[in-house]
Amino acid sequence: MKNWILGSVAAVAIAASASIAAAETVLRVSLQLPETHSLGQNWLEFGRIIEEKSGGELKIQLFPSAQLFKDKEVPGAVGSGAVDAGSAFLGRFTGSVPAVDVVAIPFIFQDEAHLRAAVAPDSAMRSTLDGAILKETNNRILWWQAFGRNIYLSKGEPIVLPTDLAGKKVRTYGKIQGWTVEALGGAPTLMSGSKQFLAYQQGAVDVGMTGASAVKSRKLYEVMDNMTLTFDSAIEFVAVINNDVYEGLSDEHKAIIDAAAREVEAKLRDSIYAQETEAVAEVSSKMNVIELTPEQRAAWVKATSGIVDRFIEETGDVGKAAVDAVRSAAM
Repeated sequence: MKNWILGSVAAVAIAASASIAAAETVLRVSLQLPETHSLGQNWLEFGRIIEEKSGGELKIQLFPSAQLFKDKEVPGAVGSGAVDAGSAFLGRFTGSVPAVDVVAIPFIFQDEAHLRAAVAPDSAMRSTLDGAILKETNNRILWWQAFGRNIYLSKGEPIVLPTDLAGKKVRTYGKIQGWTVEALGGAPTLMSGSKQFLAYQQGAVDVGMTGASAVKSRKLYEVMDNMTLTFDSAIEFVAVINNDVYEGLSDEHKAIIDAAAREVEAKLRDSIYAQETEAVAEVSSKMNVIELTPEQRAAWVKATSGIVDRFIEETGDVGKAAVDAVRSAAM
């Protein structure tokens, strides 16, 4: 009898433990950056929110520093279910949805307010692009992760007018950025962010394209003299989840995840733009910072105006819809 009772107690304990395990959903998240990076902290905050709101039923397990997949591998890994969720540079989806590069069209955003309106979760542009990414890749966009805005770096003479890029070899990080350099008479050189410092130091390229905050974090002020704040395009990452995983969640858990995504998206965008301003202020004592006058900016806009037509021609109806959506956000 005693053994029977002990056996029954053990069975109940095992059953209870199995029930708890079944109720807990852990989302495995792939990130190429360290968890101390703003994107890593963004995911950790998301994890804290969904765990708290779900009473511990929802959790994330973050695999930072490309432990599982590199940035370029994330869309395929998430779409196939090899990992539940992750972050990727938005441009990584151009192979399936070329129209995502709309954010890289130079000067398509008039200013920060226009950019914020265009990329807002309920915006027409987000509806067009997020829907296309889901359809083509099985990646559901949870939220967009702001990474900053594009600027130019140079040695010696500063880049002030668009003609200053003529004949220069320019580091780029995407297709549209390459078109921009070509339109300005330069020679684009595609290069990862981690290779910038050495390339600038050794003179492998004459001019750099990057985000303002990267100048500080990568100490690029040690190898470049000038930073020109064109802020001509947006650098965006996206937090994505496998759609089958998402659809397998309860309606309550979906609502918790959706609300948390909106919350951390807004916080990150505010934080990134504040960091951008702080980074510019900090490096201004170490390098020459150029802010374009309205007349100078107008010259840049005119010199790159043909890129939007080239973009629409290559991306078709989806690209045109994305461009129209961005333009309407400024009204």
